[in-house]
Amino acid sequence: MPKLLKKVKLENPQIEIRISGFGGQGVIMSGFIIGRAAALYEGKQTVLTQSFGPEARGGSCSVQVIISDNRIDYPYVAQPRIQVCMSDEAYRKYGGYLGPHALLLYEEDIVRVNKDEVASWGNRALGIPATRLAEELGKRLVVNIVMVGFFSAVTEYLKPESAKKAIQDLVPKGTEELNFKAFEQGYKYGKKMLSRIK
Repeated sequence: MPKLLKKVKLENPQIEIRISGFGGQGVIMSGFIIGRAAALYEGKQTVLTQSFGPEARGGSCSVQVIISDNRIDYPYVAQPRIQVCMSDEAYRKYGGYLGPHALLLYEEDIVRVNKDEVASWGNRALGIPATRLAEELGKRLVVNIVMVGFFSAVTEYLKPESAKKAIQDLVPKGTEELNFKAFEQGYKYGKKMLSRIK
Protein backbone atom coordinates (compact mmCIF):
# COMPACT_ATOMS: atom_id res chain seq x y z
CA MET A 1 0.00 0.00 0.00
CA PRO A 2 1.51 3.39 -0.99
CA LYS A 3 2.57 5.40 2.04
CA LEU A 4 0.79 8.52 0.74
CA LEU A 5 -2.59 6.80 0.78
CA LYS A 6 -4.42 5.71 3.89
CA LYS A 7 -5.49 2.10 4.08
CA VAL A 8 -9.16 1.81 3.27
CA LYS A 9 -10.92 -1.51 3.78
CA LEU A 10 -12.62 -2.45 0.53
CA GLU A 11 -14.89 -5.40 -0.15
CA ASN A 12 -13.11 -6.15 -3.43
CA PRO A 13 -9.75 -4.36 -3.19
CA GLN A 14 -8.96 -2.67 -6.48
CA ILE A 15 -7.31 0.51 -7.60
CA GLU A 16 -9.35 2.86 -9.77
CA ILE A 17 -7.39 5.40 -11.81
CA ARG A 18 -8.54 8.20 -14.12
CA ILE A 19 -6.09 10.10 -16.33
CA SER A 20 -7.46 13.13 -18.13
CA GLY A 21 -6.20 15.99 -20.27
CA PHE A 22 -6.50 17.19 -23.84
CA GLY A 23 -5.86 15.39 -27.11
CA GLY A 24 -2.19 15.42 -28.07
CA GLN A 25 -0.86 14.90 -24.53
CA GLY A 26 -0.77 11.13 -24.83
CA VAL A 27 -3.40 10.59 -22.15
CA ILE A 28 -4.74 7.35 -23.66
CA MET A 29 -1.23 5.95 -24.16
CA SER A 30 -0.51 6.63 -20.47
CA GLY A 31 -3.46 4.46 -19.52
CA PHE A 32 -2.38 1.67 -21.87
CA ILE A 33 1.14 1.69 -20.39
CA ILE A 34 -0.11 1.51 -16.80
CA GLY A 35 -2.68 -1.17 -17.62
CA ARG A 36 -0.25 -3.27 -19.66
CA ALA A 37 2.47 -3.03 -17.01
CA ALA A 38 0.06 -4.21 -14.32
CA ALA A 39 -1.51 -7.00 -16.41
CA LEU A 40 1.44 -8.48 -18.27
CA TYR A 41 4.32 -7.80 -15.93
CA GLU A 42 2.75 -7.83 -12.47
CA GLY A 43 0.05 -10.46 -12.92
CA LYS A 44 -2.91 -8.20 -12.11
CA GLN A 45 -6.40 -8.06 -13.58
CA THR A 46 -6.93 -4.80 -15.49
CA VAL A 47 -9.69 -3.05 -17.41
CA LEU A 48 -9.32 0.11 -19.52
CA THR A 49 -11.99 2.41 -20.96
CA GLN A 50 -11.44 5.67 -22.80
CA SER A 51 -13.37 8.70 -24.00
CA PHE A 52 -12.69 11.59 -26.35
CA GLY A 53 -14.22 15.02 -26.85
CA PRO A 54 -15.56 16.03 -30.29
CA GLU A 55 -12.12 17.21 -31.45
CA ALA A 56 -9.24 14.74 -31.79
CA ARG A 57 -6.32 17.03 -30.94
CA GLY A 58 -6.97 19.73 -28.37
CA GLY A 59 -10.32 18.32 -27.26
CA SER A 60 -10.79 16.73 -23.85
CA CYS A 61 -10.03 13.07 -23.37
CA SER A 62 -9.74 10.66 -20.49
CA VAL A 63 -8.82 7.08 -19.80
CA GLN A 64 -9.93 4.95 -16.87
CA VAL A 65 -7.86 2.03 -15.62
CA ILE A 66 -8.89 -0.44 -12.95
CA ILE A 67 -6.23 -2.72 -11.44
CA SER A 68 -7.14 -5.60 -9.15
CA ASP A 69 -5.88 -8.89 -7.77
CA ASN A 70 -9.37 -10.27 -8.35
CA ARG A 71 -11.88 -10.41 -11.19
CA ILE A 72 -13.21 -6.95 -12.15
CA ASP A 73 -16.99 -7.01 -12.50
CA TYR A 74 -17.66 -3.39 -13.47
CA PRO A 75 -15.37 -1.59 -15.97
CA TYR A 76 -16.07 2.06 -15.13
CA VAL A 77 -14.46 4.32 -12.54
CA ALA A 78 -16.83 6.26 -10.29
CA GLN A 79 -14.54 7.66 -7.57
CA PRO A 80 -10.90 7.09 -8.49
CA ARG A 81 -8.24 6.45 -5.90
CA ILE A 82 -5.76 8.11 -8.25
CA GLN A 83 -6.78 11.09 -10.39
CA VAL A 84 -4.25 12.42 -12.90
CA CYS A 85 -5.12 15.81 -14.45
CA MET A 86 -2.93 17.09 -17.27
CA SER A 87 -5.06 20.11 -18.22
CA ASP A 88 -7.02 22.71 -16.31
CA GLU A 89 -10.20 21.75 -18.12
CA ALA A 90 -9.70 18.14 -17.02
CA TYR A 91 -9.28 19.25 -13.42
CA ARG A 92 -12.45 21.34 -13.54
CA LYS A 93 -14.33 18.43 -15.07
CA TYR A 94 -13.01 15.56 -12.94
CA GLY A 95 -11.15 17.05 -9.98
CA GLY A 96 -14.09 16.77 -7.62
CA TYR A 97 -14.74 13.09 -8.35
CA LEU A 98 -12.19 11.59 -6.02
CA GLY A 99 -12.67 8.56 -3.83
CA PRO A 100 -11.95 8.55 -0.09
CA HIS A 101 -8.32 9.23 0.86
CA ALA A 102 -7.38 9.64 -2.79
CA LEU A 103 -4.38 11.14 -4.53
CA LEU A 104 -4.57 13.89 -7.17
CA LEU A 105 -1.57 14.17 -9.49
CA TYR A 106 -1.46 17.17 -11.82
CA GLU A 107 0.60 19.14 -14.31
CA GLU A 108 1.54 22.04 -12.04
CA ASP A 109 2.33 24.55 -14.80
CA ILE A 110 -1.08 24.09 -16.43
CA VAL A 111 -3.55 23.02 -13.75
CA ARG A 112 -4.69 25.45 -11.05
CA VAL A 113 -5.33 23.31 -7.97
CA ASN A 114 -6.65 24.56 -4.64
CA LYS A 115 -4.64 22.29 -2.34
CA ASP A 116 -6.55 23.42 0.74
CA GLU A 117 -9.80 22.39 -0.90
CA VAL A 118 -8.35 19.01 -1.88
CA ALA A 119 -7.07 18.51 1.67
CA SER A 120 -10.51 19.40 3.07
CA TRP A 121 -11.86 16.34 1.21
CA GLY A 122 -9.30 14.17 3.02
CA ASN A 123 -7.16 13.81 -0.11
CA ARG A 124 -3.65 14.80 -1.22
CA ALA A 125 -2.48 16.71 -4.29
CA LEU A 126 0.99 16.49 -5.83
CA GLY A 127 2.11 18.49 -8.84
CA ILE A 128 4.90 18.04 -11.36
CA PRO A 129 6.07 20.37 -14.18
CA ALA A 130 5.77 17.46 -16.60
CA THR A 131 5.72 19.56 -19.78
CA ARG A 132 8.84 21.46 -18.74
CA LEU A 133 10.66 18.22 -17.92
CA ALA A 134 9.66 16.81 -21.33
CA GLU A 135 10.88 19.97 -23.06
CA GLU A 136 14.25 19.60 -21.31
CA LEU A 137 14.60 16.33 -23.23
CA GLY A 138 13.82 18.16 -26.46
CA LYS A 139 10.40 16.57 -27.06
CA ARG A 140 7.26 17.97 -25.51
CA LEU A 141 5.38 14.92 -26.83
CA VAL A 142 6.84 12.69 -24.08
CA VAL A 143 4.98 14.63 -21.37
CA ASN A 144 2.74 11.61 -20.84
CA ILE A 145 5.72 9.33 -20.17
CA VAL A 146 7.08 11.84 -17.65
CA MET A 147 3.70 11.64 -15.92
CA VAL A 148 3.76 7.82 -15.96
CA GLY A 149 7.16 7.96 -14.25
CA PHE A 150 5.80 10.36 -11.65
CA PHE A 151 2.74 8.12 -11.15
CA SER A 152 4.95 5.06 -10.65
CA ALA A 153 7.16 6.84 -8.11
CA VAL A 154 4.54 8.43 -5.87
CA THR A 155 1.83 5.76 -5.96
CA GLU A 156 4.18 2.76 -5.78
CA TYR A 157 1.53 0.70 -7.60
CA LEU A 158 3.90 -0.27 -10.41
CA LYS A 159 7.48 -1.42 -10.32
CA PRO A 160 9.57 0.82 -12.60
CA GLU A 161 10.82 -2.26 -14.44
CA SER A 162 7.25 -3.24 -15.31
CA ALA A 163 6.42 0.26 -16.56
CA LYS A 164 9.55 0.35 -18.71
CA LYS A 165 8.71 -3.00 -20.30
CA ALA A 166 5.24 -1.69 -21.17
CA ILE A 167 6.77 1.51 -22.56
CA GLN A 168 9.08 -0.54 -24.76
CA ASP A 169 6.11 -2.56 -26.02
CA LEU A 170 3.94 0.42 -26.88
CA VAL A 171 6.01 3.42 -28.00
CA PRO A 172 7.05 3.78 -31.67
CA LYS A 173 10.19 1.85 -32.58
CA GLY A 174 13.27 4.02 -32.42
CA THR A 175 11.90 6.23 -29.62
CA GLU A 176 12.47 3.81 -26.75
CA GLU A 177 15.54 5.56 -25.30
CA LEU A 178 13.88 8.98 -25.34
CA ASN A 179 10.82 7.54 -23.62
CA PHE A 180 12.95 5.74 -21.00
CA LYS A 181 14.64 9.07 -20.25
CA ALA A 182 11.24 10.76 -19.94
CA PHE A 183 10.09 8.03 -17.54
CA GLU A 184 13.23 8.51 -15.44
CA GLN A 185 12.68 12.28 -15.32
CA GLY A 186 9.22 11.81 -13.85
CA TYR A 187 10.26 8.93 -11.59
CA LYS A 188 13.21 10.80 -10.07
CA TYR A 189 11.08 13.91 -9.55
CA GLY A 190 8.46 11.82 -7.75
CA LYS A 191 10.99 10.03 -5.54
CA LYS A 192 12.59 13.34 -4.59
CA MET A 193 9.18 14.71 -3.67
CA LEU A 194 8.41 11.64 -1.54
CA SER A 195 11.67 12.05 0.36
CA ARG A 196 10.63 15.59 1.32
CA ILE A 197 7.09 14.83 2.48
CA LYS A 198 7.42 11.48 4.30
